[in-house]
Amino acid sequence: MKSILVTGGAGFIGSNFIPYFLENNTEYHLVNLDALTYAGNLENLNEVKDNTHYTFVKGDICERDFVEELFEKYQFHDVIHFAAESHVDNSISGPEAFIKTNVLGTFNLLDTARKLWMNGPNDYKETFKNARFHHVSTDEVYGTLGEIGLFEETTPYAPNSPYSASKAGSDMIVRSYFHTYGMNVVTTNCSNNYGPKQHNEKLIPTIIRKAIAGENIPIYGNGKNVRDWLYVLDHCKGIALAFKKGKSGETYNIGGRNERDNLYIADKVCAILDELKPKKTGSYKEQITFVKDRPGHDLRYAIDATKIESELGWKADENFESGILKTIEWYSNKFN
Repeated sequence: MKSILVTGGAGFIGSNFIPYFLENNTEYHLVNLDALTYAGNLENLNEVKDNTHYTFVKGDICERDFVEELFEKYQFHDVIHFAAESHVDNSISGPEAFIKTNVLGTFNLLDTARKLWMNGPNDYKETFKNARFHHVSTDEVYGTLGEIGLFEETTPYAPNSPYSASKAGSDMIVRSYFHTYGMNVVTTNCSNNYGPKQHNEKLIPTIIRKAIAGENIPIYGNGKNVRDWLYVLDHCKGIALAFKKGKSGETYNIGGRNERDNLYIADKVCAILDELKPKKTGSYKEQITFVKDRPGHDLRYAIDATKIESELGWKADENFESGILKTIEWYSNKFN
């Protein structure tokens, strides 16, 4: 049985990915490495904790000796790398952790894998001849869009926050290991994810949580910042597909083709809650308030997913209306 390392598997996307991957890839033993920072929650993995093909290890990808010991112990044949500091607001107040985890941590994983898998540049050991390193990234590395246009895989990088700059740096390191060492890598850059198991601080969980609690629902600026919303399980399916079938050295953008601005999101969530959990008087929309915009707030992100759709056959199963309903139902149960 092959061993695969999944980093950051107790986070939002990772904890949705692991159950999906284990169910559909019984030939693997999956090791989930997570530092269990504030963003990691093992309760999100209760459904797999007793799976004999699953092992959890607590640890930090920034600790090189620890990473090397783990690779030596499990002889990982593949890596899918989610682990990252990812909250933009936190990167503004404390950028150092983002540079350390997202850049140095990615380098530690890549370089350790290279030394285990390869004899030298373009020379894989026989045991690891098909070993792959899959790097999970974000559309934020491309910067911001105007009112028209889409991010493509060839769009020049122009990150505008410490978070997106650190992810851009990690993307470039992964790219360099393909071009310099011939390492079998693939990168996916996704649009904004939403769905079950996301941290409470993110936009959609915050709207639901504040609404139910009867508190003000904070929306940055004028609420016109646009994001392309991707249901998390659709993203997980895209990652698994690119991991299995993606061409080495290539990047695949995964987007939901669901552009919505933040005010629309808030209005939509409140309208659904008005139906599912009506207030005694009035509408949840009355709780929406506008707060000072955050520094460097990108206006619009939107992904062109044509490449992964046409080359690998991926498509999103959920549109925003179906996905947001599932999401609200999940969080309503959680916050009650």
